Amino acid sequence: MIERDIAPVLRSLARQYPVVTLTGPRQSGKTTLARAEFPHLPYASLEDPDTRRFALEDPRGFLAQHAAGAVLDEIQRAPELASYLQALVDADPQPGRFVLIGSQQFELMTQVSQSLAGRTALLRLLPLTLSEVRRLRGGKAPQDLASTLLHGFLPRIHDRALDPSQALADYFSTYVQRDLRQLAAVQDLQRFERFVRLCAGRTGQLLHLSQLGNDAGVSHVTARAWIDLLQTSCIVHLLPPWFTNSGKRLVKSPKLYFVDVGLTCWLLGLHRAEQVVRDPLWGALFENLIVMEALKDQLNAGQAPRMYFYRDSEGNEVDLLLPAGHAFQAVEIKAGATVNPDYFKGLKTFAAHQGVAMAGGCVVYGGERGEPRSNWAVHSWRRLQQGRQ
Repeated sequence: MIERDIAPVLRSLARQYPVVTLTGPRQSGKTTLARAEFPHLPYASLEDPDTRRFALEDPRGFLAQHAAGAVLDEIQRAPELASYLQALVDADPQPGRFVLIGSQQFELMTQVSQSLAGRTALLRLLPLTLSEVRRLRGGKAPQDLASTLLHGFLPRIHDRALDPSQALADYFSTYVQRDLRQLAAVQDLQRFERFVRLCAGRTGQLLHLSQLGNDAGVSHVTARAWIDLLQTSCIVHLLPPWFTNSGKRLVKSPKLYFVDVGLTCWLLGLHRAEQVVRDPLWGALFENLIVMEALKDQLNAGQAPRMYFYRDSEGNEVDLLLPAGHAFQAVEIKAGATVNPDYFKGLKTFAAHQGVAMAGGCVVYGGERGEPRSNWAVHSWRRLQQGRQ
């Protein structure tokens, strides 16, 4: 096992709060991380039917056997436990007493916000970063870009050298069979799977729910509910637009990305690296990779996500805006392996029209080496293997 980038933050928060809540998608490594960081705490999984039945039928008795603390996995399976935990930690607020783990973010956050507000620290763990993959490989650089996209970042795929196509097929099947039944009543699973595949075909694009619903053969209301479902279960991430009028961020269309780019490839029917390179969405898949690296970087630092894209009325766009004080670092993302002057068009436009909001800019591209440029740096995607920059 490697130390995850989020581990120092997790340890720090456990020294300050009686409860730490760790959420994230299935198979992102939450249980492995929690058990490795808190080996002195007993472990109980509410996925186990007998354990869950005990917790549901006698929550006080269940917690009495863990009075000194515990790692409680899949905590959302026993909704009432959070209320009983409140009384326990109020009576004894010793830091690092309980670690709660959950895969269903919205449901778990609702319970925590109602019962454990001010008593728990919240962290979200996503799949591996490029730098974590490199450490898992003993310091060796990951595969070429196409293979990196194809494999994605689920820890099991890299730790056990699994075939990504089979592993991701099993992952999606498990998600449909388990999470969907718990989160919502999706009556037509075939239509839902078609909807998810249509979402994969829109990776890196503006999300237009009406058009997406029409293509999937469902209403706008259903499309909205299913997108919310995909967000709740950490399958997709919606990147909001940035405007000088902050209220507009709530009404303009976000861009759609998948939390794991390997799953995107599988949903698109890509099973070999050469297929990924030739696919029309090659550039969008690379953009998905870089945007998710930025999101993981913020979450692993214990920060609330704060990142946007920019697009003006004329279609000029910057792929990613990252906070830099009161301004933003503007990032253009290009999959090409050769630097093209067009790569800087969005940065130039943003600097000309929104210069006050721009603290700097750079290009991240699919080439192997960075290039020093007079105005904006050009970074290879491989630089991200080094960790936080």
